[in-house]
Formats: sequence, structure tokens, C-alpha cells
Amino acid sequence: MWFVYILRCADNSLYTGITTDVERRIVEHNGNNKTGSKYTRVKRPVILVYKEQAKTRSEALKRERIIKRMSHKEKEALATV
Repeated sequence: MWFVYILRCADNSLYTGITTDVERRIVEHNGNNKTGSKYTRVKRPVILVYKEQAKTRSEALKRERIIKRMSHKEKEALATV
């Protein structure tokens, strides 16, 4: 089972990613290790604002790509669902 997620960073920007374990991934993004992304490493703390389930990694990657191409306004609409 895969998930596509959106995080809100401390600077109010949005980060989109995929994972099999959303809770673990948020801990990694907020942690002091190097397992979080470079983008979120300097924008901590991050909080989860959206997630959706995907059946396969391929499906999750396709959806992530769609979300990353959305405007900030469209991503904000997802984040408030």
C-alpha cells in the first residue's frame, strides 16, 4: 500500500511526496538525520495536511506528478479537504 502526501512546512510552503508509511516519513522529515528531504530539512517543522492512498508505487508516482504540477491554490484546496 502506497500513499501520496502533502506536508505544510514552517514557512507555509507545501511539499509533496510518496511513501508506504506516512507517520514514519513525517518523523524522518522532522528529524535531525538525513533521511528527510533536503527541501524540508531547512523548513521544519512540517505537518501533514493531506494524504491519499494508491494501490501501487507506479500509481502513487503518477498522482504525485499530477499534484506537483498543480498551482499553489489547487494544492491548498486539497490540503483543506
